[in-house]
Amino acid sequence: MAAVRKPPSPASPAGAREPESELGPRKLIRPALSDLRRDMGPRGLRKGAPPEQTNAESFYYLKQMQARTPVVVLLVDGEELRGWIEWYDKDAIKLNREHAPNLLLQKHAIKYLYKEEEERPFRRRKVRSEPDGAPPEAGGR
Repeated sequence: MAAVRKPPSPASPAGAREPESELGPRKLIRPALSDLRRDMGPRGLRKGAPPEQTNAESFYYLKQMQARTPVVVLLVDGEELRGWIEWYDKDAIKLNREHAPNLLLQKHAIKYLYKEEEERPFRRRKVRSEPDGAPPEAGGR
């Protein structure tokens, strides 16, 4: 008796085998290395630069302006000014003062500023020395 062959299906070419009957070795398909790097993301890369504007300075000034918080401004030349911030912009702040004229201060002239309430209540006093240069005695007369 002769073997009966199935006619080829219209979807497959005449000489192709069906996938379930294929038992031979399969070809390994690897993705390209560039695709892998793109999919992995920036794990091994450096972090980007921080944003230029964090708005922390603006937030601080607005908070102090709304509360009219008394501040102490120390200038680069050592002068100390007291008052509250009325307004600010990119390069300057306006300092309102009681019993003194208001000032427009350029930011580049400011060494730092802080809230007046953060000032130490008792500043450390310098120890006076005796005229001959020796420190005063503990018992003191």
